[in-house]
Amino acid sequence: MPLALLALAIGAFGIGTTEFVIMGLLPEIAADYGVSIPTAGLLVTGYAVGVVIGAPLMTMLGTRISRKTVLILLMGLFVAGNALSALAPGFGLMLAGRVVASFAHGAFFGIGSVVAADLVAPGKKAGAIATMFTGLTVANIVGVPLGTFIGQAVGWRTTFAIVAVLGVAGLLGIAALVPAMPRPRGARLRGELTAFRNPQVLLAMAMTVLGFGGVFAAITYIAPMMTRVAGYSDSAITWLLVLFGIGMFLGNLIGGRYADRALMPMLYATLGGLAVVLALFTVTAHSKILAAISILLVGALGFATVPPLQKRVLDQAHGAPTLASAVNIGAFNLGNALAAWLGGIVIAAGLGYTAPNWVGAVLAAAALGLAFWSAVLEHRAPVRDTAAVMPVPTAVHH
Repeated sequence: MPLALLALAIGAFGIGTTEFVIMGLLPEIAADYGVSIPTAGLLVTGYAVGVVIGAPLMTMLGTRISRKTVLILLMGLFVAGNALSALAPGFGLMLAGRVVASFAHGAFFGIGSVVAADLVAPGKKAGAIATMFTGLTVANIVGVPLGTFIGQAVGWRTTFAIVAVLGVAGLLGIAALVPAMPRPRGARLRGELTAFRNPQVLLAMAMTVLGFGGVFAAITYIAPMMTRVAGYSDSAITWLLVLFGIGMFLGNLIGGRYADRALMPMLYATLGGLAVVLALFTVTAHSKILAAISILLVGALGFATVPPLQKRVLDQAHGAPTLASAVNIGAFNLGNALAAWLGGIVIAAGLGYTAPNWVGAVLAAAALGLAFWSAVLEHRAPVRDTAAVMPVPTAVHH
């Protein structure tokens, strides 16, 4: 594999770390700024909204200049946002830093996937994309727990400073190792937008918003839930996040393996299982052992939906996959924002720190309903020519 893939993986590692490490540090950040936990949850919502807005905007920019240049600019935004978060004297600037960093997220994975595929022979494209996304997976097993530990031991600002340094390493690696690639020919915004005329594309994105939102409803508030309900110490959050990361890793492998074989049945099983586990989590959160098992299952079932959901969008958006892929990554984060906001509302209403699990269960169940409806509509529609459908890789991200 080309060394350029390592540079992309480093960037993915940094982005994955900054996205998820905030969950383990919410109590410390809230205490430092003197705000409530639900208010601190806006740091999750703000990041997610930034991804939703930034993914299509940055991807459209990528049709006008070279992909390498876009990737370097995106990593520059990422570094600036995390540096601002590390230094922010007030909560408002901290939130602004999160939004700035988030603008790099969706487009980096969308454009980075195309670059990774172009670096290797046709028969190795999926493996190249998987290599880049390995950085994201490893971030949730190593980067997020380690960042949480450092943030609790030394201070959360140190965590974001380290993430900014990781971004610099990714930027330098891309500048040195990724070959210059010409601006893509024939890329036009109008052509990319035609994919969104297909109702199945919109339904798939709605499933993405609701299904993955179910995961974030619970995981956003995992630190206060585990310390104040399950009875874990603050230091235990680190290894609980390791469990979540392991679940993500396993779920992504399973989802990627079966997305090509039985896409819709895979979605039925994972979304249904996620809804059940999240509903039970309101009870299991009161037991240390059962809570730990639930966290592992939420990670596994949640991320097992990612490959089939992303592939569903790409299958339906054939002919204009780049923008649709980036927008669907934004859809994952729109679900994150919606779920974090709703979770904060039910906590602020006095329903307790387990209430976001019910929010997640309802969102996952709604996604399951959309999956069934999508299949019904597809069977009613005329059969289209599958020869025109472009093959797509199953190694994907949220």
